[in-house]
Amino acid sequence: MERKKNKQPKLHIKVGDMVLIIAGDEKDKKGRVLSIDVEKKRAIVEDRNKVKKHVKPSTNNPNGKIESKEASIHISNLMVIDESTGEAHRTGRKRDENGKLQRYFKPHSSNKEA
Repeated sequence: MERKKNKQPKLHIKVGDMVLIIAGDEKDKKGRVLSIDVEKKRAIVEDRNKVKKHVKPSTNNPNGKIESKEASIHISNLMVIDESTGEAHRTGRKRDENGKLQRYFKPHSSNKEA
């Protein structure tokens, strides 16, 4: 009997993380992750990547309106911010003493040698 594998991919961000947007119109801006779509690998960041949505008139809203809401951002364009230092870092995973995966921040390699 074969082992079943987890179909859900592991992502480097979680709901509630502070992230730095590293690409797109909102580049170099920070925000908190509100939700994540795991299948599409996209996240919604609080007060970032706002779009206008036209709402049709209905019985509740007879005039209709234009709403402003957050659109999703691909997770490859986000970096997690370390709460203790306030800097954005790449992340990795390693097992702790109990065998559970723990997320850690990778150190910066500021002096790159060619």
